[in-house]
This record gives sequence, C-alpha cells and structure tokens, in this order.
Amino acid sequence: MRAVFLDFGSVTRGDMDCAALDRAISPWQYYHDSSEAEVPERIRAAEVIVSNKVFISRAAIVAAKHLKLICVAATGYNNVDLVATAERNIPVCNVRGYATPSVVQHVFMLMLNLARHFVDYQELVKRGDWQESRFFCPLDFGIEELSGKILGVIGYGELGHAVAQVAQAFGMQVLIAEHKGKPPRSGRMEFDDVLQQADFITLHCPFSPETHHLISRREFELMKPSAYLINTARGGLVNEIDLLRSLSNEQIAGAAIDVIQGEPPVKDNLILCEMPPNLIVTPHIAWASRESRQRLLDQLAGNIGNFLQNKPFNQITDALNYTPK
Repeated sequence: MRAVFLDFGSVTRGDMDCAALDRAISPWQYYHDSSEAEVPERIRAAEVIVSNKVFISRAAIVAAKHLKLICVAATGYNNVDLVATAERNIPVCNVRGYATPSVVQHVFMLMLNLARHFVDYQELVKRGDWQESRFFCPLDFGIEELSGKILGVIGYGELGHAVAQVAQAFGMQVLIAEHKGKPPRSGRMEFDDVLQQADFITLHCPFSPETHHLISRREFELMKPSAYLINTARGGLVNEIDLLRSLSNEQIAGAAIDVIQGEPPVKDNLILCEMPPNLIVTPHIAWASRESRQRLLDQLAGNIGNFLQNKPFNQITDALNYTPK
C-alpha cells in the first residue's frame, strides 16, 4: 500500500525515528512540504495520506481514486474537507494527547520568564550592566515567585488539567473557569470571577466561533493590573489589537503567547512589529519537543496499523455523523 506524508518538514528536523510508520505501512513518500496545487497529483495513487497543516480539498479527495484513509498529524482537523471524505466513506483520524508534557512545560517556562524577568536580565548581562553594577545583585527588575499566586485556567481539558496539577506543585492556587456566560458547575468559577481574581491566566480551549476573541477589551478591563496572560492554545482566542493596547497602557502587567492569528505571520504583523517590552512571543513551539513529535509519529503509525487491522483508532466523529442531504 502506498502512503504519502505531505508536509513531513513540519514535524521533523531530521531527528525523528520513522520505524513505526514503516512497520505500519510501506512504501512511504515523504514530502518536505506541499502546496495546495501540488496535493492532487501527489496523492493521486496513494491509499493513505498524512497531513499536518496542508489543506486536503474536495477536488483532491475526488481525484485520489485509491484513497482509503486520511491521517491528520495534529489534534485539530480543519484542514480536511470532512463532508467530501464522508461522502466517499473515507475515514479521517487525528492524534491526541501527544504534546501534553511539552505544552505544560512551555506554559511554565513562559510564566517563570514573566515572573522573574528572565529575558530582561539576560539583556542586562549582555549590555554589560552587571559588570558596571556596584552591587553583586542588580535589582533593576522586580522578581516574583509563582508560589502563592492565583492561576486561572480557561479550558479544562487534558492540557488545562495537566497545567493545574503542575501549578499546585508550585504552590499556586488554581481557579477553573466555567464557559463564558454559563453558570458554574461544581469545582468551577464564573468566567468573569476568574479573570478578576487571577494573577496568571492561561488559555487551553479550542478555537471556535464561540471562543473567537474570547479575551478582548472587556476581559482585559476585568483583569488585575498585576496580572499576566498566557496563550499557548490558538491565536484567534485573543483580540490582538486589544492585547497590545492593554500592554501599552499597563492595564495588565504582561503577556506571553506562543500563537498568533495567521501563521506563519506576514512581515508587517501587528504583534511582531509593535511587540512591547512586557510581551513574550514564541513561534508556536509549545508542542514541539523532540519527544512530543516522536509520540505524534508513533500515534500516527498506531492509527494506520489499527485501521488496516480493523481495530479502533482515533477516527474523527464529524465524518461519522455526516448525513447526506
């Protein structure tokens, strides 16, 4: 059976072990990347295709006469036309839970950087200010501890739950936010109350019409002036213009984001052009530890192997629930 990976370069820097994939199916054709125009020809003879972010259109699906399975090398699957796959009874599967340790560690790296002004102190040393200091310990920037602080978790799935567990190990008090505008369930607090009380707010919810610009001007106005926002989820959750305004006006103390709207960004992206000193930006790498990427490939291999053996695999339910009109 022939398998094609359309954007292998998005998950490897030459450091991945593909043995599990090779055991699951062969031969493989690995493409570093694929444009949407290249996809139909590249998958025309394939029975299994894998894509991380390359869009699989209706036209490409129709042209792939031998196609039996589409694997998304991510948890989100909005890069596949699910209606077209359902019409042709082609299952689509994703990978789940592979990046949890990597994302959790990145969240706390960002929080610690903000609380302890790591970047500012690195720049201070590079400028030679420590060498010129009269004291052994320059106190140019405030340093805070995470212990005793309140962490507000918005989105309490696997990632939010794992972040909350580590926060407790740091001695933080954890508040779990209910869905915006909904009465709180047991163990959760109203969304606005979490914003008002938290010293750190971390986002772990999926992007949807309901969560688009979940954090905007109104939400920033509810937050403490000493509060920090962390976003390692999706760029569209935060109104970027309102974020920049709140940082510039010192409405909040700072923010650290691993995601923005439109990735990779254009050169004149507003966030990257203006980037105030109380903002840390990392290039969507929270998930991307070597171990995480290896788990991703191994789970892909498991999905393919289970599919071929008629065993359960991570099939996306949207396609299963499709009803022809």
